[in-house]
Amino acid sequence: QVQLVESGGGLVQVGGSLRLSCAASGRTFSSYAMGWFRQAPGKEREFVATLNWSGSSTYYADSVKGRFTISRNNNRNTVYLHMTSLKPEDTTVYYCAKAQGPHYSSTWYGYNYWGQGSQVTVSS
Repeated sequence: QVQLVESGGGLVQVGGSLRLSCAASGRTFSSYAMGWFRQAPGKEREFVATLNWSGSSTYYADSVKGRFTISRNNNRNTVYLHMTSLKPEDTTVYYCAKAQGPHYSSTWYGYNYWGQGSQVTVSS
């Protein structure tokens, strides 16, 4: 069983930055791709960013490309989402997820473990 624990969310002003962290339990973290998704109440879960098992390949949603950076530290079993130039429309709950294999995926069904979610609020 894998547990994903997110941290780093909060309130930030428009144009500001935040870094989300997601710490994973287990000894196989470095074998799997990871991703970040977000979901607002009443809306579908939206893909944000993903990277492969080593972190050498990344992929972003168009809405965050150039503003968000996903990275990982396999020695610390942690994946990060560094968010800059934040906009009010980035306000929602962010989830990290562990993929079912080593290659990244932009679809939610490519993931089998999810964190509890971290609220990000961008105020204008």
